Amino acid sequence: MQQFSRDRGSTALVLVIPCMLMVLLKLMFGHAGGSFDRVGPQVFGIFPVIVMYLVGSVSTLRERTSGTAERLLTLPMQRLDIVLGYCLAFTFLALLSTLLAVGPLGLEIKGPAYLLMVVAMLGALLGLALGLLVSAFARNEFQAVQFLPAGVLPQFLVCGLFVPRDEMHGSLAAQAKVMPMTYAVQAAGEAARHTGVTGVFVRDALLILVCVVGVLVASAATLKR
Repeated sequence: MQQFSRDRGSTALVLVIPCMLMVLLKLMFGHAGGSFDRVGPQVFGIFPVIVMYLVGSVSTLRERTSGTAERLLTLPMQRLDIVLGYCLAFTFLALLSTLLAVGPLGLEIKGPAYLLMVVAMLGALLGLALGLLVSAFARNEFQAVQFLPAGVLPQFLVCGLFVPRDEMHGSLAAQAKVMPMTYAVQAAGEAARHTGVTGVFVRDALLILVCVVGVLVASAATLKR
């Protein structure tokens, strides 16, 4: 967290950009009669993934190329300790950015607000895990960003935000079922439409968590001593 606080660019990206995007969304649907309350919750399964992917991949790659990661690995700590340290710090920042984005905009949902926080944190962990993994295959920061269209944007297009999955082409619907962002959007929608915790929400949250754990283990394996 101390290291992150010295990086003002990353701090602005994590805290300010999601708020600006939510304000833009509010202005777009301000006169559309409840459309913001319908679409707004679902983007909490999308924005944290994209933002944390960018910050996580660039930050980790910077530590790999500068030798910081190698020096950390000379200490008596496990590789998974470093990965979990990133996760705890970025999850806290994702929660803070969610509070800043939801509070002033008057987003109304039927379920408790903490469910959206859970979705945002899971999305942040997913984006961070993907960024950590991608940083092992990129040689510079530009290459890390280049992986975004291949790894994240296809999930954004078929997650069900634009077109319901049951109305998609059969092959696209099948691909959407194996993409974790689909379940993040679906879980956010469950929190917005129902007054309590539903079985679908629990199932989707657990599926996202399983994906996060799998990617984090793979990311830890890429840190070579």
